[in-house]
Amino acid sequence: MRAWWQEIADLVLPADCAGCGRPGGTLCGRCRGALRGSGARRVEPSPVPPGLPVVHAAVDYVDEARAVLLAHKERGALRLARPLGEALAGAVRAVCAGVGAEPRAGYGPGAGTRACGAGPDAIRGARPGRRRGAGAGARPGTGPLLLVPVPSARRAVGARGHDPARRIALAAAGVLRDGGRPARVPAVLRQRRRVTDQSGLDARQRRANVTGALGAVPGSGRLLVQGPVVLVDDLMTTGASLAEAARAVTVAGGLVIGAAVVAAPLTRINRN
Repeated sequence: MRAWWQEIADLVLPADCAGCGRPGGTLCGRCRGALRGSGARRVEPSPVPPGLPVVHAAVDYVDEARAVLLAHKERGALRLARPLGEALAGAVRAVCAGVGAEPRAGYGPGAGTRACGAGPDAIRGARPGRRRGAGAGARPGTGPLLLVPVPSARRAVGARGHDPARRIALAAAGVLRDGGRPARVPAVLRQRRRVTDQSGLDARQRRANVTGALGAVPGSGRLLVQGPVVLVDDLMTTGASLAEAARAVTVAGGLVIGAAVVAAPLTRINRN
């Protein structure tokens, strides 16, 4: 884990902009604007892994956005979590707008696509009629939006000193709540087995690497029926990890209405 002096240094020491390297703060106004982008848009990998829900990305994984994400993930620039969370919140809103899923009462088993306003294409990874898990008999909750991050491997969390996707998800949930949209980040997924480092693997290899790698923590079914689930991550490349997360959440009894990421590479297919 990060040493206490690293945490303090993040708060009190001056820093150059993580996006462009100019002096004057952790993130300059221009790079903060680049993270906001021109609005979240739908993205789709090619090929599309089976079970991948509809994905929205806040920005392209280029230039300032790429530098900021790497600074947060690999260099532990924790103050970047808030602006990255703001970007992710924009992508989450796009997911909800796409399925008409304003948080309200009535989510849970039996709510199905009708309560979320979601069509079959929007919830390709969810099959409400075949749910299993501890939450299958729970009563519908009041419908907070559940942001479920793709969990990092324990060794990666130990090496980095933090879980970047979860940290950004927590920041995004705060942004959504500030805007009047109830949101939570339940810790419901975990790695069931070790996976190989995904860098350097092609789409087919990544899919094989992560298939069956995620599972729900005991008792998570009771949490997952409280509201619609949006899977979240900092970056989507092939979509294999998001598809596996969708499978694990669905098996545990959750209703996945989509996925949101901060960024996706330009090679992904943009769909408006």
